[in-house]
Amino acid sequence: MKVEILGTGCAKCVGLYNNAEQALIQMGCEYQLEKVEDLMKIMEYGVMNTPGFVVNGVVKSTGKLLSVAECKAILEA
Repeated sequence: MKVEILGTGCAKCVGLYNNAEQALIQMGCEYQLEKVEDLMKIMEYGVMNTPGFVVNGVVKSTGKLLSVAECKAILEA
């Protein structure tokens, strides 16, 4: 599973990265977690509000700091 956190390094972006990492660890699955800070790459996803939460190339959430539980719910869907 590939998870990308889109954002330029704001507090919400850092928080989402940490929450996503905790969710993935708790799930015990094999994953690749990446922080994307390049504005051009973020715009390629069509994300205008950061942070963005992307799973396997599909944008699942934008502009919201998801909790660990919310991250897990999205990842398990």
